[in-house]
This record gives sequence, C-alpha cells and structure tokens, in this order.
Amino acid sequence: MTDAPPATGRLDDVPRHPLLLDVAGRRVVVVGGGPVAARRVARLVDDGADVLVVAPRLCEDLTELVTRGLVRWTEREYAAGDLEGAWLVHTATGDPAVDDAVAADAEAARTWCVRADDAARSSAWTPAVARVDDVTVAVSAGRDPRRAAALRGALQLLLETGELPLRRHRRGPVGTVTLVGGGPGDPGLVTTRGRRAVAEADVVVVDRLAPRALLDTLDPDVEVVEAGKSPHAHTLTQEQINEVLVERALRGLRVVRLKGGDPFVLGRGGEEVQACLAAGVPVEVVPGVTSAIAVPGVAGVPVTHRGVSRQVTILSAHDSAPDWPSIAALDGTLVLLMGVGRLAEHAATLVAHGKDPATPVAVVENGTLPGQRTTVGTLADIADRADERGVGNPAVVVVGEVAALADVLGPHDRATGRLPA
Repeated sequence: MTDAPPATGRLDDVPRHPLLLDVAGRRVVVVGGGPVAARRVARLVDDGADVLVVAPRLCEDLTELVTRGLVRWTEREYAAGDLEGAWLVHTATGDPAVDDAVAADAEAARTWCVRADDAARSSAWTPAVARVDDVTVAVSAGRDPRRAAALRGALQLLLETGELPLRRHRRGPVGTVTLVGGGPGDPGLVTTRGRRAVAEADVVVVDRLAPRALLDTLDPDVEVVEAGKSPHAHTLTQEQINEVLVERALRGLRVVRLKGGDPFVLGRGGEEVQACLAAGVPVEVVPGVTSAIAVPGVAGVPVTHRGVSRQVTILSAHDSAPDWPSIAALDGTLVLLMGVGRLAEHAATLVAHGKDPATPVAVVENGTLPGQRTTVGTLADIADRADERGVGNPAVVVVGEVAALADVLGPHDRATGRLPA
C-alpha cells in the first residue's frame, strides 16, 4: 500500500470517492466529549458501531449514552495508542493541536480520520444523510455543510412523499401487502407514508373511491387491479380481492391495496389483513383520513362541537339490519356513509323510532373534490330537498344539531356570502 498524498487544503480539492461503510460491530474511536462529538457518536450507535470515546469530560448527551452502556469511555486526554484496533476515527476536541495529533496517528495507522475542525485536512468526510426505509442518500457539497444540509432536506422530503422513484427492481421470495387509506378523495390528503407506499408498488389494487389521480404517477409496468365497489356492481368480490393480494405477494411483488378513507373504518381492511396473515404474507396498514370525519369537516360540519355534540356514531348505509331504536336514542352526531340511495327510508325510520323530525341534516357530495356540494335540511324534508337538487353518491350524510353549522362554518361564495349552489 502506497502512502496517501497529503491534502492540499484547496476548496476545489473535494473528495471524489463516495463509499458506504458497514461499521456494525467494528471499533470506531471518537476523540472529544462535546456536543459535536455527541452528534457523531449518536449516528455511529444507530449504525451499530463499537464506539470508544476518549475525553476527560463528557457533555450531557454523551454521559447518557455511556450510562446506558451504548458506548465505552476512556476518561482522560488523548494519548498515543488510543486508536489501536480502530477502523474509523473522529476527532472533535476543539483543540487544533490535539486534533492534529489524532489525525497524524490515524494516518500512520492507515485509518480514515474525520476532523470536525478542518475538513480540508481530513482524510474522510461525513456527508449530510437522508434515510427513508432502506434508502440512504449521502450528500457532499464542496465542503459546504449548509449547502449539503439544504440539499439533504429537499431529498428527504421527496423520498418521504414518494416523489422519487422508490420502486425496487429485485424481488424477494415473498413480497408484501400494504393497505393504504387514501383519504376522502383529494389526493393531497393522502399521508406521506401512504404516498410513498404507492410509489414503491409493483401492483395496486384500487377501489372506486380511492384517490385515483395517484395512478397517473405509476410506472407503465405497474399492474393496476380494479376492485371498485358501487351500490349495485362489484368488480371483484371481497374473497377475490383477498386472493389477488395474497397471490401477487407470494410471487415476490410489493402490493398496495389503495382504499378510500381509512382501511379499518367500514373498509373491510381487517378481513384483508387476516387473509394475508393466514397465508404468511407480511402486511402493513397505513391509516387514512376517513371520509366520515373529513368530508363533514371541509363542509363546515364538525362531527363533535362543544355544547352541541360530544359523540359521533358512524354507520354504513348498506347495513341491512341496523339497531335503529338504539341509534335513534343516541345523543350526538350520526354519520351515514353512502346513504343517498336510502335517504328517505333512513330519515323516516329515525323519526319512527323517536328522533325529532326537526333534527338538522347535511348531505355532502364529492367531499374534498372540485364538485363538492352541501345540501341542508331536516329529517322531515331532507329527502325531498336532495331529490330536487339531484343529490347522488358519493356522499356523506350527517344527522344531528352540528349539521346546522354548515350554514355558518361551511365554504361561502365570496360575492354573495351564501353557501355555493
């Protein structure tokens, strides 16, 4: 091995050979006990390194790591021989003479040394790092740490939101299934974790009410399986959906079940998880914003409101045998999902079981989408009003005193001050 050439100290003499190191179980010596050293040590501990700190005193963060047994500490000034057995050295003492001595000993031992005080005189550099799941991006920017940090932040955001191509192209023996709650309709209301899962997918099994605009971002070779359900037509039965999820995952594919709302709020997500677990398929649930809460909210109808409603009950309008006497007797707010087709029947049933006919009702169509529209009335007249306006699904029906707040809190036309037609 030839001697390494000395660093020139020029700002344009930047390192050209990036490399990821596996430090797990390997000794790394950190000289210095202040906050800078603590930040370096914390990252090394996360990466599994066998860390030895050499310093006469430690800051609070390093003291905690030593107390927890995560690092070892030599309580004195640096001395020759402290680098024995080290694969990597960091020096951050704040004393140039000590850092010079550490760097010289590391050079003599053919050990890479990162200097916190003078990057131009280091033999190795720590980049700004963005980590998302199993993706690691390291950024070096001409020895300009703030520039590197800014770039790292931008990349981190793009990774977290799925804006970068995260799809794997090497398959394992068994894939995964991720149930993603797509939210109430607007694709901007999908969680960042859900958006990232879609970006990583090989197969997307999608519902009719899922944020379908996300499909436009998929690679052309991603398989899209339509599993949409409407009141009188099912593309796939629930059993067939379960079979698709399991079969594709067992082929080593990453499968996303993209659903509207939240997978566990009247979404049969529990059945899909059970099917995956029974087949030995790893499955993850990414919660979504349920339309039962979000759609009334964007229409100015808080499902709970101080002094008006302290509880909320959510019911699928497709439920064939609800306990109407109990439901009608409940205080608070009743939310009916997909209830337009049976609106007259449900309103009459609630009144027949004791609900006041004057109870306010709000029907919100296409919530969070450009065609959002709210129709307000009471149990006595909401069916007629909805019929006159041609109200249709997808819609959320809110029954209770909070429904009257739509006129006060809902989106208003700026010119007239009234609710939009």
